[in-house]
Amino acid sequence: MIVVFLLAVIAGTPAAGQILDVCTTCHTNATCDNKPNSSGKVCNCKYGFVGNGRTYCQDKDECQIGASKICGQHTQCHNTYGSYYCTCLSGYSPTNYMATFIPNDGTYCQDIDECRITGLCGEGGWCRNLEGSFECTCQLGYQVHNGAEPFHPQRDKASCKVVDCGQLAPVEDTVLLSVTGTTYGNVATYVCDEGFIWASGDNTSVCGANGLWRGPTAVCEAKCGPVPFLANSEVVWHNRSVVIYRCMDGYHIWKGSNISVCGSSGVWQKATLRCRVIKPPINHLYVVNEKCVHWKAEKYEEDTEAYKVTYIGTRNYQRSFRDKRKQFLNSKADQLAVCLNLLPATNYNISITALSARFTASITTNTSLPVPPVPVVYYREFETPVPTLRLHRSANTLDPISLYQVFVLPVEEIMVFDCSFPGRPEPISKNKLSGGYITAQILVRHVGTEVNFTVGDGIHYGGFYNAPLENGRNYYIILRAVSQWNTAIKSSCVLWAKIKGTSYVLRVSSLAAASVGLVALAIFSGYSCIWYGRYRVETLCTPQTKLINCLIQRNTTYTTI
Repeated sequence: MIVVFLLAVIAGTPAAGQILDVCTTCHTNATCDNKPNSSGKVCNCKYGFVGNGRTYCQDKDECQIGASKICGQHTQCHNTYGSYYCTCLSGYSPTNYMATFIPNDGTYCQDIDECRITGLCGEGGWCRNLEGSFECTCQLGYQVHNGAEPFHPQRDKASCKVVDCGQLAPVEDTVLLSVTGTTYGNVATYVCDEGFIWASGDNTSVCGANGLWRGPTAVCEAKCGPVPFLANSEVVWHNRSVVIYRCMDGYHIWKGSNISVCGSSGVWQKATLRCRVIKPPINHLYVVNEKCVHWKAEKYEEDTEAYKVTYIGTRNYQRSFRDKRKQFLNSKADQLAVCLNLLPATNYNISITALSARFTASITTNTSLPVPPVPVVYYREFETPVPTLRLHRSANTLDPISLYQVFVLPVEEIMVFDCSFPGRPEPISKNKLSGGYITAQILVRHVGTEVNFTVGDGIHYGGFYNAPLENGRNYYIILRAVSQWNTAIKSSCVLWAKIKGTSYVLRVSSLAAASVGLVALAIFSGYSCIWYGRYRVETLCTPQTKLINCLIQRNTTYTTI
């Protein structure tokens, strides 16, 4: 073998002095070409082959780099000896409309619109083109059989069949007049049976896409004539065949059935309902002593009723005021009372609701004006005609309708001061200083907790002239608290000070329609005395002692501090 190979090599080697012909040595699948520098010849493998051009040129598999790279998208590459060709995948076709192609001419694979083929999805089918494929669904009025949507008729056994609603069910009180079929869209027509009349609704039934009959909604009623009348009742609902009653407002069911039915014979089977009048669950509503509201309950003895008591208070003199409260109670009693903590001088609306009976009764009431509290004063005796007095005001919720009046009473032998004097004394002039007079009037809402007031400073207070006191005369200073609401006036008084004391007798009387109070607080060596009441009060004071003796007649409250 070695000898043969050497002989072959020797035979292929040109003899000395001979020029080698390269082209004669080229492989069968190679071509002999000029070198780029024109220095001679060279063997090159043909297109589609790879090798050295002389000893071997083997086939090149162009498809191994991938069909999409050499043939384009949606293609399949086929290698041949020394070449290749391309084909389109299923669902695609080449743009040159040839079975095979080489992409160097610009040919590529495009989607085939299978839906252009009529009837591709079968009867009732709807075709939808996809990239490289298609799918089928059923049209309205058809349903898929042997599969599910979407489906592919070439791969699946599914198909579309027309919807069939089947036989019609009987409809009460009607007769089937005609029917066009039982498949989708067909219509059946009904009429009322003998002895009945069409009252409302549609008398047709239509086969729907879901395979069900839709309708009819017709209502056929028996010919029984007008709805039967029942005393003290009203019709809640009726369709000319059935009537439902209820008792009218103010009545309740006593006994019997509340339904009338039109029989097949055309005669009403009349309801037996009987209604009795209802007494108001709450009546005889009244208020006692401005505290407790009373009422009578109308109900069955064994029943327990739940009540809600709501009361709202307003004041026309205090717009921002609103007293709204409520109470709840349960009771079996037929006589009830609830005591409320009502505020004074207030207009109230009181509502009581029987919850189960859903009944509400209301009443209005006005609370009375109370006697205003007198402020705490610091009683003193002065020997100066311009004394400064002090007071500490009392807490009071009726400030908008309350005021303080300062009285100056010249001390004479026997004096009478009526704290309940209802009139409004006229302001005095600077030249009219004889007798008792009001020297100042101050609205309580303008008063702070502590107040200092100088008697005789010559200033007007609330339209009253605070006249200077006369030297050499003795005076009592009385502070009166007054509250007025509508036509009611209530007042209380307190002895505030004595100016330049001498022998005196002070007599104070209070009318029966008012309250009288006297408070005197001793400062250092002073003493005080408080009185309230609706009766006559007499106070005797002597110059020999600073103790004020308060002699109270009848049941008037008496306090000495």
